[in-house]
Amino acid sequence: MNKVKARYFKTLENGDVRCLLCPHACLIKSNDFGLCKTRENIDGTLYAPFYGKASSIAIDPIEKKPLYHFYPGSSILSVGTVGCSFHCLFCQNYSISQYTDIHTEDINVKDLDLILKQKHINMIAFTYSEPLIWFETVLDFSKELKKINPDYKIVLVTNGYINIDPLNELLPYVDAMNIDLKSFNNSFYQKYCQGTLEPVLNVIRIASKNTHVELTTLVIPGLNDTEDEMEAITKFIASINPDIPLHISRYYPCYKMSTAATSEKTIFDLTKVAKKNIHYVYPGNVFNLDDSTTCECGNRLIIRKGFSSKIVGIKENKCTECGKNIYGFF
Repeated sequence: MNKVKARYFKTLENGDVRCLLCPHACLIKSNDFGLCKTRENIDGTLYAPFYGKASSIAIDPIEKKPLYHFYPGSSILSVGTVGCSFHCLFCQNYSISQYTDIHTEDINVKDLDLILKQKHINMIAFTYSEPLIWFETVLDFSKELKKINPDYKIVLVTNGYINIDPLNELLPYVDAMNIDLKSFNNSFYQKYCQGTLEPVLNVIRIASKNTHVELTTLVIPGLNDTEDEMEAITKFIASINPDIPLHISRYYPCYKMSTAATSEKTIFDLTKVAKKNIHYVYPGNVFNLDDSTTCECGNRLIIRKGFSSKIVGIKENKCTECGKNIYGFF
């Protein structure tokens, strides 16, 4: 493992370490790990042992992140590590997020730059597992990639669980984020994710003022699928910016949760509720669906089906019919 000193921690008098990267604020004893399994206390110093260690590398459509208002139709290089600050019982990527004793490969900035150039891609996503617990790698790699090519776009697909100081250090290098808003109920976060709600809401507030943000809510039957909860989620989004897109995603049984899959009807019903408060709402994990983006005036802006997109009604970020400024980058 590559052991690189962590950036955010405090050493206590007895040799224990208080991690300051995320709101868990783990108290880590010598030769032990934090809750995310990626912060290790070695003799009173906190290390990030998975620095530059990747579990997954692939090229994806940008729509798969999902990002629908950030250069639609583009390809993006996706890179992930292992571990996570949450332990969601329904995790879709549990094989890498909930385990660290799996195969990883060393990567560096030159490797990523070479792939980007060879594939004629200018975007990279830190995704699959939680990128914020890979903080030192993401920060260093993002800085170096921006030096190599200022036009490179850095994307994070994240649960949004990070303290404000490290967030503010990272944000200047981030061009877009898709942040999970798993529920609007703190007890849901505590029981099913081993986290808390308010820090995520705060990250959304701050990130949306500094970079492009889209949100995703995975809807699970009987847990977060009521119209009242969707009303609360979208009123919160509207209080920040009603143009922030929300992806309402269909749950399928996975990891430790065997609840039956969310019905398509539930997704479509909640989409209608959400559209009362915010402008851009997209059903997720519902296939063979015309998922186009339409302006408030009715003009079709982006034709989208599956992961295929084509801009048809946007020019210089404005609707070609009514002239409204369209949230995003096109």
